[in-house]
Amino acid sequence: MSLVIIGTIAYDAIETPFGKTDKIVGGAATFAGLAASYLYHQVKLIGVVGEDFGDDNLNILKSKGIDLDGVQVKKGEKSFFWSGKYHNDMNSRDTLVTELNVLADFDPIVPESYQDCEYLLLGNLTPQVQQTTLDRLRHKPKLVVLDTMNFWMDIAWDDLLSVLKRVDVLTINDAEARQLSGEYSLVKAAEKILQLGPKYLIIKKGEHGALLFGDGGIFSAPALPLAEVYDPTGAGDAFAGGFIGYLAKVGTITFHNMKNAVIFGSALASFCVEKFGTERLRELDENVINQRIAQFTELSKFEIGD
Repeated sequence: MSLVIIGTIAYDAIETPFGKTDKIVGGAATFAGLAASYLYHQVKLIGVVGEDFGDDNLNILKSKGIDLDGVQVKKGEKSFFWSGKYHNDMNSRDTLVTELNVLADFDPIVPESYQDCEYLLLGNLTPQVQQTTLDRLRHKPKLVVLDTMNFWMDIAWDDLLSVLKRVDVLTINDAEARQLSGEYSLVKAAEKILQLGPKYLIIKKGEHGALLFGDGGIFSAPALPLAEVYDPTGAGDAFAGGFIGYLAKVGTITFHNMKNAVIFGSALASFCVEKFGTERLRELDENVINQRIAQFTELSKFEIGD
């Protein structure tokens, strides 16, 4: 049974206080796919690139065993491109350039070989494209995770509410949770959002960890204190990929497994920020990931005694 991820496969150009890059490989599906591939071995991507993307860049994904049959290559066209500059706090950024290119009229193709999808990650794209992807799967997956952002809340509110009714898990950041719910308190925000359709909600808080809501419970996951954060781009996507990759691996959807999945997602995201773009995510192995998981476990373990 496969894990299908739909999202952008793109070029990014990044500037942070630690340095600057020319065009490098990025995109939500890229980061999520790489993260998930370390935990599950039937990862399949849906996306679109231009002729400029090149086989070398696609081979970054193929080298991790990721199936690209659902990735369209548009001849004579250019790939989606985003450029941004991060402020000193690394939490805020300015978008310098956004070129939709092939993404402007993206119509997702779900190959026949993807119809065994049991786990679906709807990466940050238009709610309409996310809906279309769901429509083109003949069977509802066992678990559907959706990532979205404030931009879609601003311009595609009704479409977003429609797709929220069809998903199991929503993952957004704290500002987006407040915008979606109209509540400042994240606990109240979660109560309102869970009434919109999702069974579970993850609120990402960057360097302050993540909150999981669902089954009447709340779980607070720590963030790993890092001495240096080089590039936060893609960390949220790596989190989502690690989260759903873990759940696909264990095969059972319970609140306990969700808590573990949040830790695995957080661990993969923590690697992502240590170098620019996908560089760090591409060089991991099982031992390194397990060591990082142990660090997270140690961070949140305590006993109350005399």
